Amino acid sequence: MRILLVSEIFPPEHGGSGRWFWEIYSRLSRESIFIAAGQHPDEESFDNGHDLPLERIPLTMNAWGIRSFEGLRGYWRGFRNIRRLVRRERITILHAARCLPEGVMAWTIKRRLGVPFICYVHGEDVNSASHSRELSWLTRRVLDSAEYVVANSRNTADILHQEWNLNQTRVRVMHPGMDGDRFVPAAHSPETRQRLGWQGRTVVLTVGRLQKRKGQDHMILALPSIRAHIPNILYAIVGDGEERSALKELAVQQGVMAHVRFLGELRDRELVECYQQCDLFALPNREVDRDIEGFGMVLVEAQACGKAVLAGASGGTAETLRQNETGRCIPCDDPQVLAGNVVELLRDRASLERMGTAARAWAVERFDWANLVREAAELFGVHQSVSKPGRELAACS
Repeated sequence: MRILLVSEIFPPEHGGSGRWFWEIYSRLSRESIFIAAGQHPDEESFDNGHDLPLERIPLTMNAWGIRSFEGLRGYWRGFRNIRRLVRRERITILHAARCLPEGVMAWTIKRRLGVPFICYVHGEDVNSASHSRELSWLTRRVLDSAEYVVANSRNTADILHQEWNLNQTRVRVMHPGMDGDRFVPAAHSPETRQRLGWQGRTVVLTVGRLQKRKGQDHMILALPSIRAHIPNILYAIVGDGEERSALKELAVQQGVMAHVRFLGELRDRELVECYQQCDLFALPNREVDRDIEGFGMVLVEAQACGKAVLAGASGGTAETLRQNETGRCIPCDDPQVLAGNVVELLRDRASLERMGTAARAWAVERFDWANLVREAAELFGVHQSVSKPGRELAACS
């Protein structure tokens, strides 16, 4: 078995799927894998720090349809590069990171060269494709032609079955996870909190790309109500994205800019400190124009650091936690409902501590990479690597 993973999103590019692929494939036997990764300005310095068999190829496409010249050109370019790697590396199966665009390239390789492929599905990707007849047609070709599909959650598997009529026997659920040796609890540290600018504050933390479905806007809208009960509240936001300016403007409009801190993108070491020192982790995600949170790796990482979590009841986030034992999963469409739950959790410190202890045990038992990679290796029919990756990644989700 010789696998070629094709993924535009791969470190150092930020993104939860890229981290997932890094953590899984870097723990598989080097003789069994090769990676065709998307290009990135910092690729040279990153790739000098690992031993993965990898080649950077142009995979970014501004148009995923095939009616436009730009789309056709992108697929043709990807096909040629992947064909070259398949022949050179004697690849026996392709792993496509998404249906679009990587899955279409893999589908074309299968039609031309007879090399089979599997495809990952993340939930929001197939939901977004359903808005377009052309993209739905392409996605259907990929789903029907794949040997099987890897869904990142049971919720995504249900979408494939119920909305795309994919037989359940052709779907494998494989959750993303975390490194239980890296994401660990730590005692309250006044020095670390002072360095973060959190001294004397009760901190709610969100980690994720700044986009509407993540719900940072609704947490900001909830802050006036939260502040009425918890005057020293601070909302710390890790991540970057297209909504950054809008979120800052919203904080100003709500009169809570002194209660919001934008930390940008952080390295793992800094991110772990944020998880460890926050009082509550929240991912108030919701569905926006069929865009959903497919799973929520950050919820698992926060629990591994011994923190209770609050998640939106949308997509696959409910699968990351134990309801009312390690956290809460609630509808986050109403900022007032969100505010009430945040206040209730933060006021009951004993319950919050119990949840955090249970969260650590749950995350390590269910989502540690050591266990998940064994499942992946068995599914793919390859061996694990003798060592685990040591490369530190930037926070991504």
